[in-house]
Amino acid sequence: MGGGEIVLIIFVFLLFFGSKAIPDVAKTLGKAMREFQKATNEIKREINESGGGLGDEIRDIKSTIQDARSNIQEGIKTHTSEIEKDIQEIKSDVTKGTENITTTISNEAKMD
Repeated sequence: MGGGEIVLIIFVFLLFFGSKAIPDVAKTLGKAMREFQKATNEIKREINESGGGLGDEIRDIKSTIQDARSNIQEGIKTHTSEIEKDIQEIKSDVTKGTENITTTISNEAKMD
């Protein structure tokens, strides 16, 4: 992904979510990452505290982590697909606008 594409994605993100929504999105991602880190730390702590008999507890924690991971991935997919859709709409609008301008210029040149 080149620098121009990144700038375009940021521009589209700002257009559709606005500068006020960016902190909320960042906060949501931050919370999800903190939850994941807490779960990871809890697993490490429990493993260190007990030497054995962790079968059910590890399965429960693993399930919790997998659920959190799935939720994070789904959220990212949702936002990514929305952004991609918006980018396609913008591309289409720009293409149509360019075609209209080209047609208008061509028609005006024919009239002269």
